[in-house]
Formats: sequence, C-alpha cells, structure tokens
Amino acid sequence: MNYHFRKAELSEVAPIWEILQQAIIRRKVEGSAQWQDGYPNPDVVQNDIEKGEGFVLVDGETIIGYSAVIINDEPAYAGIEGKWLTNDDFVVIHRVALSENYLGKGLAKLIMGCVEDFALQNNIYSIKADTNFDNFPMMKTFESLGYVLCGDVFFRGAPRKAYEKVLNKRN
Repeated sequence: MNYHFRKAELSEVAPIWEILQQAIIRRKVEGSAQWQDGYPNPDVVQNDIEKGEGFVLVDGETIIGYSAVIINDEPAYAGIEGKWLTNDDFVVIHRVALSENYLGKGLAKLIMGCVEDFALQNNIYSIKADTNFDNFPMMKTFESLGYVLCGDVFFRGAPRKAYEKVLNKRN
C-alpha cells in the first residue's frame, strides 16, 4: 500500500463526498445520531477545500479517506464544559471518514498521525478533536492514541466529547 496524506483539491469533492456518505450511513446503521442532520454535506467539503483545510488520504491515486485539519479556529471549543489541557495554538481535526473498502486497517490512526506531523511542522503542540457521545470507535481511537477527555463542547445544540493531545516538541 502506498498511502499519502495531502491537501484535497476542488476537483475531488465528489469522491470525498462519496466517502462521507458511506460514513454517514455507517453511523446510522451503528445506531448513532452523529451526522444524521444534513451535516456534513458537499458544501462543507467544498468550503474546507477552498480554505485549504480539506485533506485526503490516498492509496496511490485513489482517495480512501478525508479529514478537515484546521489551525486555531473552532469557536465551539471556547465554550467547553470542562477544561482543555493547554491554551496555546492548536490544530483541530474534524470530519474523519474512510472508504468502506479500507476499514479495519488502522487508517484512522494513520490520519491522526499525519495530522500530528502537520501540527509539528507548524510548531503547534496541541491537537483538539471532538466526537459524538455515541461514536465509540472514534473515542477508542482517541484514547488509544493518548488523547485526554477534557469535557463537552456543543455543536448545533448537541453535546460532543472533547479531546486533546499535547505533542512533544522535537529537538
């Protein structure tokens, strides 16, 4: 496998949306309320890409995963019910989704590792993320990678579990 994590291009909205649709259906089948309200949608993906925040995981030339990677811009995080580990610059990871054909291969962890590398390349030592209270696979992924549960944040009126990981500075 030849995996590479890179910025998405506007011409890739359709395959990215297909992957997100698969994830939306997966969440519903798993009994989750996450992503069942019309979000995310193709406009969100296009906006991510236009702002330089949409990233894809590719296997060769095939897009197999997606994530938004945002620096210092998540207004909902200011209203955390709990406490973040740090108050410095941070990278936010949102909308992590993988193609049906690539599930169970540890690729969500690979994406998270790529986001950590992105943060370090930008001299940022904090990754913040959130997930729905019933997204147990993502919570397990966060915890296995050393993320700490910091409290709850609210999106579109619903509480979400907020996590942070503090990265070690490279020497």
